[in-house]
Amino acid sequence: MSSRPRKALIIGAGIAGPVAAILLRRTGIESAIYEAWPYSKGIGGGLQIAPNGMHVMDEIGLANELISRGSVAESFDFYSQRGERLGSINRDLERRFGQPAVNISRATLNEILIDKAWCACVSLYFEKRLIKIEDRGDEPIIAYFADGTTAEGDFLIGADGVHSVARRQVVPDGPQPFNTGLIGFGGFVPHAVLDGRPIGRHVETTFGQSGFFGYGYCSPDPNDGVMWWSTQPAHGMDATMFRALDPATLKQHLRGFHRGWHDPIPDIIEAAENIVVTDTLDVATLPTWSRKRSLLIGDAAHATSPHAGQGASLALEDAMRLARLMQEGQELSATFQAFEAERRPRTEKIVAMARRNGNSKREFSATGAWIRNQMLKWLLPLGAKGMDFMYAYDARAV
Repeated sequence: MSSRPRKALIIGAGIAGPVAAILLRRTGIESAIYEAWPYSKGIGGGLQIAPNGMHVMDEIGLANELISRGSVAESFDFYSQRGERLGSINRDLERRFGQPAVNISRATLNEILIDKAWCACVSLYFEKRLIKIEDRGDEPIIAYFADGTTAEGDFLIGADGVHSVARRQVVPDGPQPFNTGLIGFGGFVPHAVLDGRPIGRHVETTFGQSGFFGYGYCSPDPNDGVMWWSTQPAHGMDATMFRALDPATLKQHLRGFHRGWHDPIPDIIEAAENIVVTDTLDVATLPTWSRKRSLLIGDAAHATSPHAGQGASLALEDAMRLARLMQEGQELSATFQAFEAERRPRTEKIVAMARRNGNSKREFSATGAWIRNQMLKWLLPLGAKGMDFMYAYDARAV
């Protein structure tokens, strides 16, 4: 008599969860995904999938769809607040690393991944907020949800992001997310806002005396195909306080903060609607990523601030590497230990890089900002070479 397939309970339907489920399914492991929030196609701002993440998307047959529904980014260009060009990085990524970097809205990416998971016969359940994990010996592992339901499986994957409930179960006295003192604003504007500015497939970003601003195409949709974001020192405010402001007051804040910044930043702010505000959070290094039959992946294991543009790609890598290690058929604890031993050095190096990058977006004196800008002109070419290790990684070939 054949034994039943193993079943994974996956907490979180963001990026790592659906991709892990799709890839585990290929190895003969059934998966069910439990997401705390209702299903929605309209949440979040824009993000970038780097070449290392695109390799994983290619593996599951979605690279071309991301390119068609997003926008290839052929470089990251940097400017001063007055519009002086400081330098450029991330050129020729597709030629050098086999895949391009792709800008896309988080909502579109989530829709693509959820649809692919459904097509792979993955079970998905929404409005299932995890409250507890029970793991007793040879009995099935049990996930308890806030609505009173439970789910049983052979092991559990916590892919529930920076605010992970699974993390609190795996590392009960572990570090909690903390605010880095930077606030993120973002959203989308029509293509027409960039008419007359030939940015092409470049992402343009600006270092201010205080804060940072970026924009670039993320979709062929002319109505909201340009993503933008503003990173600012919090000055005692948090995202909840900003979200409580009415839209006119929130826009007035952005006008005031970016007054005098080069074109087309004022036009982007004027056109902005449905502004998303988020705290920029970080989590200290965890002592372990697993406990018994539960494993953390993605931001639940190694939350990274957005300043290296690698959060989504690291989550994709995690999903691929976990599925490959599971395929080897080792005992579960050995697989989890091997996964952490392999992934921790790389993720911690990138998390540290993101933290350093965030420091350049804080508040400077006029002299300090000028010195930083002059240093960037020299450092950007060197820094670009130092980032190659991120993009050259191919989770399929490790």
